[in-house]
Amino acid sequence: MKSPFYLTKEEMQAYGYKIVDTIVNHYADEENKNPVSKASRKEMDTLFSTEAPDEATPADEVLDFVTKNVLPNSSISTHPKSFSFVPGPSNFISTMADSLATGFNIFSGGWIVSPAAAELEIVTLNWLLKMFNFPVLKGGGIFTSGGSMANLTAITTARRVKCGDDFSKAIIYLSDQAHSSNIKAIRVLGFKKEQIKIIPTDLEFKIGINKLKNEIARDKLEGKKPFCIIASAGTTNTGTVDPLDRLADICEKENLWFHVDGAYGGAAILSKKGSKILQGIERADSLTVDPHKWFFQPYEIGCLLVKDASWLSNTFSEKPEYLRDIEGNESEINFYDYGIQLTRRFRALKFYMSIKTYGLNAFKKAITYNIDLADKTEDLLRESKNWEIVSPATLAIINFRYNPLSKNLNEKELDSLNQEISAKVIESKEALLVTTVLLNQVVIRMCLINPKTTLKHVTDTLNQCDKYAKEILLEWDK
Repeated sequence: MKSPFYLTKEEMQAYGYKIVDTIVNHYADEENKNPVSKASRKEMDTLFSTEAPDEATPADEVLDFVTKNVLPNSSISTHPKSFSFVPGPSNFISTMADSLATGFNIFSGGWIVSPAAAELEIVTLNWLLKMFNFPVLKGGGIFTSGGSMANLTAITTARRVKCGDDFSKAIIYLSDQAHSSNIKAIRVLGFKKEQIKIIPTDLEFKIGINKLKNEIARDKLEGKKPFCIIASAGTTNTGTVDPLDRLADICEKENLWFHVDGAYGGAAILSKKGSKILQGIERADSLTVDPHKWFFQPYEIGCLLVKDASWLSNTFSEKPEYLRDIEGNESEINFYDYGIQLTRRFRALKFYMSIKTYGLNAFKKAITYNIDLADKTEDLLRESKNWEIVSPATLAIINFRYNPLSKNLNEKELDSLNQEISAKVIESKEALLVTTVLLNQVVIRMCLINPKTTLKHVTDTLNQCDKYAKEILLEWDK
């Protein structure tokens, strides 16, 4: 019987070429498109909501529908004027590598099924271990779907190593600027609210060291068990890096697990400025980095690095009878023993192929360029009579607000003004620029990690903001 999914070689080639052409045209024409897509649920339901068809539809017809309706209704995170959240600047080699990994449907869980996939994961993880000065022979890690899963894997490991099976009195510490994925992970693991200590940050948005020490001392006096500190190496809000060396000192003194969430800022280790800011990161027990952020990889690829690979295998290894034939020897790593997933896609391939193709120097130059671009943006804003810096450029993130000297606006008016500026920019679809809240102020946040973003992209958007601000203020004066 012929497979119901059968296509001839010629049909597959013709279809594949159409998809590759679509991707190439997108890369080539990306800057001429609007980065923002907006649509209501009702609009999307009208466009897409149908019953699953019993009968076949010509493949070209389905593809045409997708290229005309699905892709244009998705915001472009790789666009040079996508400034918000954490943009996803990708690269073409990694995109094609993902196509290869998916096309061959390579299982990247166990060595015996795909030794090359496992070996490339080992090799690329070793590259990362060396970058962060982690021990290569003893250390290890695993590629995950993203930073959220890497943080969950890290905290699970920390709990196992430091608490064993009883974590009823365990206490974990993190700052009020730590990424929300850490709180999610802690809750998923069954910790109660009172076991999570949120430490206020200082005026530089770094974790308050004195407040942290006080909390640890108080918890110990109350018979609780402090077991982990989570530090941020590049917060999402401001790019701030916690004082890593000082936190490492506390962890060593108190025998605590030191996890560094460098999902955003970790890649800055490749630049001179970033390396200096990240001093102490090498002292972490575990480290999250996110290649699909500042290592310019397509979604999804996060990563967890640990000082001792046995921590992962001792935490996650299970030996069901249906896997007994594929165990291999100790040097042949089964990555399903290092994390939560059994079935895993071949994430290492895109990282491997892009580093090999472009060379590490290209990544170093791109990251250095991004940091310098944010510094130049800060200089421009400080020269203006209309803009106020709320959080200076740090690891390519800067926060500011429109606060013209010519007006005497109160805090409520300033919040409303900056919120409306952002809303108008998004409504124009010409740039993705949203707000956040710092020091109880609504501020506009720019994240500049796209190497295709130029100073002109930035100034054009700031001029657009300035124009909208004047229109809003004029309307308020009526």
